[in-house]
Amino acid sequence: MGLLILIVVGAVLGWLATIILRIEDGRGILANAGAGVVGSLVAGLVGGNGSIFGAVSGIALLWAVLGAVIAVGVLNLVRQRALR
Repeated sequence: MGLLILIVVGAVLGWLATIILRIEDGRGILANAGAGVVGSLVAGLVGGNGSIFGAVSGIALLWAVLGAVIAVGVLNLVRQRALR
């Protein structure tokens, strides 16, 4: 159940990370959601003491938020460098 929660939360956080980082690119919504999922899963795994299949704690969700924001930020940097 924890894995499903982190995937859904990661997708939403990927979208919200674009708002937090003020990225005005409407074309990459799915890419941002995907980066949010990846960041959420990795950070949730680290913050959840290595178990994402069990219950998800509040600390793991906070780590997931941070991971999603960082992943979307990195994706945005890669996109900007590719356009130059």
